[in-house]
Amino acid sequence: MSDRHIRVVLAKLGLDGHDRGIKVVARILRDAGMEVIYLGLRQTTDSIVAAAEQEDADVIGLSMHNAGHLTLGPAMLAALREAELDVPVVIGGIVPDADIDELLASGVAAVLGPGAPADEVVTTVRRVVQGE
Repeated sequence: MSDRHIRVVLAKLGLDGHDRGIKVVARILRDAGMEVIYLGLRQTTDSIVAAAEQEDADVIGLSMHNAGHLTLGPAMLAALREAELDVPVVIGGIVPDADIDELLASGVAAVLGPGAPADEVVTTVRRVVQGE
């Protein structure tokens, strides 16, 4: 699959109001040739699922800075299952190392920490979309 066909839905799930990082990620992915749909702040699982379905997303990226990752990540996965959508979820942002294994075990496809280099962001999204 070429990058121009990769469709990424990015969103801030919940009440997290910090969006600088996700805007940087949006630009990184766009500059790598991917199509980015940024939903903005204060999204719900339902709004993200609806957008992923409407946009035929290949992957969903969630930015977490509010310590809700262990609750919101699995909630997002449950909403996708309920909608019968098979779209991988990548979480980025402030996620303690101690929580990464739990997120991955819950079904999150990948976790990127704060300040992840651009090449790691792009490689991770490509890998997740390819099912690796």
